[in-house]
Amino acid sequence: MLNRKSKPLVLPFLDIFIGVIHVLLILACLLGWMFPRTRRAHLILMGVVVGCWFLLGLKYGIGYCPLTDWHWQVKEQLGEGSLPHSFIKYIWDKSFPAPISPKAVDILTFAAFFISLTAALYHHFTRKPKPDEDPTPM
Repeated sequence: MLNRKSKPLVLPFLDIFIGVIHVLLILACLLGWMFPRTRRAHLILMGVVVGCWFLLGLKYGIGYCPLTDWHWQVKEQLGEGSLPHSFIKYIWDKSFPAPISPKAVDILTFAAFFISLTAALYHHFTRKPKPDEDPTPM
């Protein structure tokens, strides 16, 4: 895919780019339900995450994230090793001096996701349409 000359230039860019996209997607998953204009996109994103975690997870392991997989491939080509299975654990370890167990990360990640999904579904099915709106959701 990449030739030898382009790797040193492209890989650091990809590392940063994928990391930023990953953080933005995590924030969108956690906060997208709060804003009426982003609620529909949020539900779609949450569906994609559920599909990755549980459908692709049947083949690759529950909780599988293709973005993490691609990011780890880039990081390994950059020489970074001993990467955790979770991007969130990676960010935690880089950001805070106190370590956190992979199991705790998985529990917190799932809990935050479940709370966000519950809030999104609550807003989706209980909101009252404006007088000039179609009353059927989505």
